[in-house]
Amino acid sequence: MSRRAKKWVLRYQLHGKRREMGLGSLSDVNLKQARLEVGAQKRLLLDGVDPIAERQRIQQELKASAKSELAKAATFSDMADEYIRVHLKGWKNTLQQYAYPVIGEKAPCEITTDNLLEILKPIWFEKPETANRVRNRVELILDAAKARGLREGENPARWRGHLDKLLPKRSKVRQVKHHSALPWVELPEFMREISKRNGLAFTAMELTILTATRTKEALGATWSEIDFKAKSWTIPGERMKASKEHRVPLAPPVIALLESIPRIDDSPYIFPGQRSSRPLSNMSMLMALRRMGRNDLTIHGFRSTFRDWAGEATPHSRDVCEQALAHSLGDSVEAAYRRGDLFEKRKLLMFDWATYATSAL
Repeated sequence: MSRRAKKWVLRYQLHGKRREMGLGSLSDVNLKQARLEVGAQKRLLLDGVDPIAERQRIQQELKASAKSELAKAATFSDMADEYIRVHLKGWKNTLQQYAYPVIGEKAPCEITTDNLLEILKPIWFEKPETANRVRNRVELILDAAKARGLREGENPARWRGHLDKLLPKRSKVRQVKHHSALPWVELPEFMREISKRNGLAFTAMELTILTATRTKEALGATWSEIDFKAKSWTIPGERMKASKEHRVPLAPPVIALLESIPRIDDSPYIFPGQRSSRPLSNMSMLMALRRMGRNDLTIHGFRSTFRDWAGEATPHSRDVCEQALAHSLGDSVEAAYRRGDLFEKRKLLMFDWATYATSAL
């Protein structure tokens, strides 16, 4: 040890080379601490380990560990929000609707190709342009995360040479008929068929059809959104396509259906997935249709079934029917004067729909 330059120094020789290792300043390290440190370093020398190289290795591991913890602390939605603030604010609704339910709470380093397929497959055939925008935006955000050292390796959202091997080109899916719908006259028999099937996906399908809601709105439903006393389901704006809160009147068959669903203590969702912190996959109801051999149908198509029935078989007005589907009514001027959501009139419409849909049960 040496007190030269007012610091402790360990001088040693290894493999014929003389080296000096700083042990700290006199003000920070006392004599007893310095001797203990020298003893620890000499034990390394006896094992043929260079103390300076070992110190550098430990420092690198600590830096890598800190970097890894930082990478896991930042979620995809955090990265996306920051990217959107800097780049394009118009992205937020699209990512909130399609990407956040699957990867919003994941760290960028945890996002995989399977996650991207879970996001894209439900909309690739029905909304190819939207699906590609979502893919491109996720790719850019993950590229930004990689540039900041928050993930490594290939970007799972990359199209060329990656997802193009797993999904058909958009030019091929544009010709696919969108939202294949069941003729409304066949609906009661179809409802009778799915009521005999076991599984949460079939129950979710029943609720989706009886409320004329979208797939994500139904699967993301939580028990706190249901008011059994008021017989209504309030879907918050952040889960709606138009980012506006939507109240759904619940007819008696819907109330009965909800009351038949067991609650999972550690899950807020009506239709929890394999992990209680997540709802059923977006693909669950579509796969249930496939198990029934109904490759000709899509879940979204039942909204068309509802609209056809309402327009052809009932006296309910167009505005009431469109409001039931959470569609925008009229231009911005008209919307500014329309304060209500026609809830009372929609009660009658949804009662008639549920009565008709369950008439074969």
